[in-house]
Amino acid sequence: MKRHYNIIIAGAGGIAEAAGLILAEWSTVTPTIYIGNRTLSKAQNVAQWIMKGTTKPCKVIAFHLDPLHITDDVKTIFKNGDALLDCLPGSLAPTMAEYAKNNKLYYANLTEYVAETNQIIEMSKNAKIGFVLQTGLAPGYIDVLAHFMYQEFCKQYKVDQVNTLEFKVGALTNHAVAPHFYGFTWSPVGVATEYLKDCIVIRDFKKTSRPALSERSVIIINGITYEEDLTSGGAADLPDALSGKVQHMDYKTLRHRGHYSWVDKQLKGLKNTKDPISSLQKIMQDEIPHIEDDQIIIYAAVEGKDSKGGLRRWEIAKHIRPQQVGKHTLRAIQTTTAAPLVQAVLWLLETKPQGVILQSQLDAKTFLNGEFIVPVYGMI
Repeated sequence: MKRHYNIIIAGAGGIAEAAGLILAEWSTVTPTIYIGNRTLSKAQNVAQWIMKGTTKPCKVIAFHLDPLHITDDVKTIFKNGDALLDCLPGSLAPTMAEYAKNNKLYYANLTEYVAETNQIIEMSKNAKIGFVLQTGLAPGYIDVLAHFMYQEFCKQYKVDQVNTLEFKVGALTNHAVAPHFYGFTWSPVGVATEYLKDCIVIRDFKKTSRPALSERSVIIINGITYEEDLTSGGAADLPDALSGKVQHMDYKTLRHRGHYSWVDKQLKGLKNTKDPISSLQKIMQDEIPHIEDDQIIIYAAVEGKDSKGGLRRWEIAKHIRPQQVGKHTLRAIQTTTAAPLVQAVLWLLETKPQGVILQSQLDAKTFLNGEFIVPVYGMI
């Protein structure tokens, strides 16, 4: 942030606290930060945590935020704000986006939920302010990176179509034990959804869908073997943006070997249940532990023929570990999710666009080398 802003963060979970600390610590001009949560004490704790954790003078104000019952105090905060970072559950995204629109707050969110994203797109067609949607890690950074790689590949090799664009992310523990070969490094909400909802892909240059967990394979990244499979939500708007330009494109989630076989076994036992997503989530929460140490594995590749017919492939892989920000150490999932969210809000405040901006519409090179992105992901 290069001038003073009033930044509102909705939610007081781990991504909200990371976004607040990154804003406080890495902004050129420290903003005033408002943290709103349904449980006021939780917002107050996060506000104190940020102020104690930054090395810079910073004003962080906690307030009670009930998304379904906005008080006069909250209306005043919204009225005086410049931007809203939505770190609440994805089901509330349309509600928060509506508040942003009505109060002329630039808005960014994290959700991979497709229906809610489409609601916001419809709602914001005539908005006077800008919305960046699905701007965390996946969807988010990985989609901007993949789109950038497609554009650079076409430019370098003087082509306008490629054979393959693949991009993958794994939020993983450092170790994995039987039978599930997994540990929750973050909220378990949403993992079961990713494993069961259909995935939007490109096949034979056309946007289509495939069942989740239906195209499993093995990949070696930096000498380490992982399993990959289709999961929903991570492709953002790239299937629309690159239809007709890429023959084969998909997003996959990386896991330690053995985990997906365990999931298959659980799903076989849930065939006749009315709500398999909730049932799988309950099984995972009952049987899989939460683990503090984490790592993020990122991989993206583009493959195609150059103008002379030679087959070319370009790959980028990143391995991100927990990182100190100010006086606190943030988990890898926190920095990799919060940094793109904060970068998106900075971009909105500086460029002042109107309406919805999706991942393929961001200025990829500028975004990927942004002041909040580089300390986490490195330069591109």
